[in-house]
Amino acid sequence: MNILLTGGAGYIGSHTALSLIDSGHSVTVMDNLITGTKKLIPPQSKYYMCDIADKEQVEKILKKNKFDMIMHFAGLTRVDESVKHPEKYQLHNFEKSKIFFNCCFNNNIKKIIFSSTAGVYGDSRSEYVKETDNLNPMNPYAESKLKIENFLIENSKSQKVHYTILRYFNVAGADKKKRSGLMSKSSTNLIKVLCEAATKKRDKIIINGSDYKTKDGTPVRDFIHVSDIADIHTIAANSLFKNPISDIYNCGYGHGYSVKEVISEMENIINDKLKIEIGPRRKKDIIISIANTDKFKKKFNWKPKFNNLNYILKTAFEWEKIN
Repeated sequence: MNILLTGGAGYIGSHTALSLIDSGHSVTVMDNLITGTKKLIPPQSKYYMCDIADKEQVEKILKKNKFDMIMHFAGLTRVDESVKHPEKYQLHNFEKSKIFFNCCFNNNIKKIIFSSTAGVYGDSRSEYVKETDNLNPMNPYAESKLKIENFLIENSKSQKVHYTILRYFNVAGADKKKRSGLMSKSSTNLIKVLCEAATKKRDKIIINGSDYKTKDGTPVRDFIHVSDIADIHTIAANSLFKNPISDIYNCGYGHGYSVKEVISEMENIINDKLKIEIGPRRKKDIIISIANTDKFKKKFNWKPKFNNLNYILKTAFEWEKIN
């Protein structure tokens, strides 16, 4: 297939580009590098420096390349920033994505894979979140993702477009060949922060709240290795290409680790204690977020390759040491 990835210079986009290339597909990356990093773009891909809302340039790229499918990763992803600047997230994640999708519709693109978030569920009543659960986004980032999900779903019938929406839980780790990993100067991603502390780039870790109703008082998350997420996209693309049926899937492992458990595992890896402080709860933070992954597993007979917290942390740590 010939596939366009928006946001392909970002963390998950670049890993997916690698997975697609490793599987023999042709990849084109479109990224304005607001949060992306040029060195993460695989050398075997074609690259356009372009904003997804630049209608004229997007039209040219779509006409010139005749893509079989679009994977839409481009967008802003920081929950804390979205709470402070909701209008910024409305613009980048919703308004600009709408412009981009309309360009795709007008240029006869019939297959779209959209990068969404488990944040659309909010604080779920059930321990294991299903795709059919109520949607209750608790922050502007998750709201912006749900709005564009709905836009895609609503327009798919009239435009005769088929989509796969992938709702990620907590993505972490790095490519085992060290071709890509998380690049961020001010990340709030727990595992990125731990890696920075483990490599002495920051002197302490602040746990945001230790009085939640969980096993040890800290929030619980379902962490999935980024290379498994990338492979999920390749599997979804192959399926959507051969058998265009629209659907939504959770992307996680189906079990959770608390913040304290993740810190403890990192301390085991580096054989050292990290300096920890307990800080206030973060605004609009979700307490427990664990995926029910039965739907994707059953449909594709999927078995994750990297379902191991130690491996997730080690690959992230190895990447941090060289970046």
